[in-house]
Amino acid sequence: MALILVRHGRTSANAAGLLQGHIDNPLDPLGAQQAEAIAGALQGLDRPRVLSSPLLRARQTAAALQLPVEIDERFVELDYGSLDGVPVREVEPALWARWRADAEFVPAGGESLTRLQARVEQACGDLAAEAGERDVVVFSHVSPIKAAVAWALGVSGPATSWRMTLGQATITRVRTAPGNPALLAFNSSSHLAGLEG
Repeated sequence: MALILVRHGRTSANAAGLLQGHIDNPLDPLGAQQAEAIAGALQGLDRPRVLSSPLLRARQTAAALQLPVEIDERFVELDYGSLDGVPVREVEPALWARWRADAEFVPAGGESLTRLQARVEQACGDLAAEAGERDVVVFSHVSPIKAAVAWALGVSGPATSWRMTLGQATITRVRTAPGNPALLAFNSSSHLAGLEG
């Protein structure tokens, strides 16, 4: 049994290298294939409870499991505010530097990494006991999953997210019982073998 964190399949914005945040894009054709591959990798789970971010790309990925899906707003992607839809390569270097140096930094109209970390830690804490008794699968996004990994490792502060790379449509597993959480697998992608992208 584990808390299983799944990053959604690809969207056209992912393929184009755009910051996506709260923009509600659907999966692109490759993303739909990735969702099916994830469903195959997660067959045989123990009475799973399935949760998803409210954003369409996460919900579509979760739907491939063909199980009931609950929405948990706490696993929504970081709100990039005015940077939503901006190509990553066009974000000014000084802005990236500020973002990396200050976990309280908020893009105009967006959300800080500190706030995201707090909501994800609360969600993980609420799910920990249940995930010790049966599999709990959460379909989410890059920033919340990194925050959940930081929670599992007990590392200090949201700045650790800048030290992780999390691929599209990957699976991360956290053991939540007994005792402290422990990272079992991070950024697993073997189920995606043979898919182009």
